[in-house]
Formats: sequence, C-alpha cells, structure tokens
Amino acid sequence: MTNPKKRGRGEPVPEPQARKVPGADLLSAAQAAVGAAQTAAGQAIDAAQQTAGYAFDAAVRLPPASAQLAAQLPDLVENLSIAVDRLNSTIDRLDRTLALADPVFATYDRLLPRLEAMISLGEDLFGALAKLPGVGLLGRIAGRGGEEPPPEPEPKRRPRR
Repeated sequence: MTNPKKRGRGEPVPEPQARKVPGADLLSAAQAAVGAAQTAAGQAIDAAQQTAGYAFDAAVRLPPASAQLAAQLPDLVENLSIAVDRLNSTIDRLDRTLALADPVFATYDRLLPRLEAMISLGEDLFGALAKLPGVGLLGRIAGRGGEEPPPEPEPKRRPRR
C-alpha cells in the first residue's frame, strides 16, 4: 500500500471527481476557441504593424523621381487606355476597308499571272528580233538604238625580255 503523503514527484495528482455539468464541454471548447482567436488576432495585428513599418520606411526612402513617376501613374494608365481604344477603332476601320478591297485583290490575283506571261513573251520576242540581221542598224536609224554593248578592252601585251 502506498502512502498518499509520500508520492513521487513524477506521478500526476489525481483530480477530485467533479460533477458533470451538461454543457461544460461546450463551454470549455468555446473558451479554447476564444483564446485561439485572440492569439491569432494578436499575431495578425503584429504582422500588420510590422508591414506598415516596412512600407513607411520604403516610402521615406523613395527617390524623388520614383515619387514623381508614382504620381503620374494614373495619367499614364488613362492615356494608355485611350491609345488602346484608338488602336481598336483603327483596326476595325482597316478590317472594313480590306473587306471592301477584297474583290480588287481577287482580280489582281487573276490578272498578275497573265501580265507576267505577256512580259515574258515580249522579252522573248525582242530577243528573237535582235538576232535578225540588220535590226540593229534599223533600230539606230529609227532612234531606238537600245543598249549598245560596251567596247571590249584590248588585251594587254606583256613586254618581252
């Protein structure tokens, strides 16, 4: 048998049997929740104060050019918004213009190969006519001499030794 007066130091002291109150658990849980909320609120306030201190320190250390830029920022954003609106209206106008010009582009697409073929035929014709004897003389007489080939340079002779 153990003597209750000579207990060891590591042994827990048994609590006296308390009466069970019907809501005591709910009350203790609510008190614990209130304590946790107060702790969290205190930590949030401390963090907010620390952040505000950092922001104030940064604001005090801002160079004047940065402060001036920060002051102009709303106007810059407004001007950018206006420029974007103008760009959108210009793009819409360009879309409408291109839609009207689409038939012209289709006609060009059909016409260009024919024009290229005609130019090629004309160049072939001039090449064939240039090979006929007497055409060069006839062209000079008519004033349509065209290009005369440059005179050929005389080969240099080496002196003999």
